[in-house]
Amino acid sequence: MELGFFTMPIHPLDKDWRLCLEEDREVFLLADELGFTEGYVGEHSTDKAENITNCMMFIASLASSIKQMRLGTGTVNMPNTHPARIAADIAMLDHMLDGKLNFGISPGGLASDAEVFGNLDADRPGMFLECINTVLKIWETEAPYNIEGDFWNVSTDRTQMLDIGQGILPKPLQRPHPPIVVTAVAPFSQGVAEAAARGWDPISANFLMPQWVKSHWPKYVEGCERAGRLADPANWRVAKSVFVADDLDTARRYATDPDSPYVFYYKQLYTKLKKHGRINLFKEYRDQPDEEVTLEHVCDRLIIWGTADKVTDELLAFREETGEFGTLLYAGKDWADPALARRSMVLLAEDVKPAINAAEAGKAKAAE
Repeated sequence: MELGFFTMPIHPLDKDWRLCLEEDREVFLLADELGFTEGYVGEHSTDKAENITNCMMFIASLASSIKQMRLGTGTVNMPNTHPARIAADIAMLDHMLDGKLNFGISPGGLASDAEVFGNLDADRPGMFLECINTVLKIWETEAPYNIEGDFWNVSTDRTQMLDIGQGILPKPLQRPHPPIVVTAVAPFSQGVAEAAARGWDPISANFLMPQWVKSHWPKYVEGCERAGRLADPANWRVAKSVFVADDLDTARRYATDPDSPYVFYYKQLYTKLKKHGRINLFKEYRDQPDEEVTLEHVCDRLIIWGTADKVTDELLAFREETGEFGTLLYAGKDWADPALARRSMVLLAEDVKPAINAAEAGKAKAAE
């Protein structure tokens, strides 16, 4: 199992934005130092708590500082931006990162973003598909393009001067394009199957109950089989809220107290999902009454916390329930206590990960 990092940072509303961005950068640098293999960052334009407005701009700020790990958009919310803009910016970013970019895409889940960009009542899944198809078509073809769609048209036919380079959209360094990943946020997500059939790979969200995370693997297999691909668990990424401390009391307090950054994170998500009729994402079974889905229950089921030994045991149990996956994406939270937040990542990388890999290697050997 490898370690990665995934954050759609949720910060206190009164926290200085400059400090939020500084700490969000620091956590990526720390992850890189600790040997995390990849790191993803989300974007929202209309949320004061989730205050990274452009994931590509944020990643660009890390381009000269990250030494080893790949960086990923987590995700570009496709309906909110013209596909030509996305194609050009991702191509440039891929060159800035020397080809160490993963292209994470989604329709976007924040209702206020959809409203402000004018597509709240539009066919957002349709816009998502047209947008990514247009981006790929831009990279596959040469100017002047002449790509027509229901939502966007792309052409430089009237203004091109190819001999001097005008009218040409750039192509990424990785060919035909950077690896594409999609976030899976629903049980038995058919989107996972469709993505796998196109050669893309899934990230299972950290706000799904373990049994629903487990449901993503058969869908991935279904899509891979349709495309004649090998369904390799190494390509499956699972995000999880984890906190590790040197002693149990510290871990319990930082992860579960009412003013915990972990509780604050899930309170924000819980409030948004409940308001917009999507509380089912937190349910244990499909017909579970809404009133049973409390914030306390969500936090109890979705946050793994403790000493390195306790977290190791619980992550092994989690992997036993969901099935093998290649990368655990440590889900970022606000650095309410920077020293404890840093220590958690160090313990995860230096104690928990080796213990998990040793236990699973021993299990595999015993089964031979």
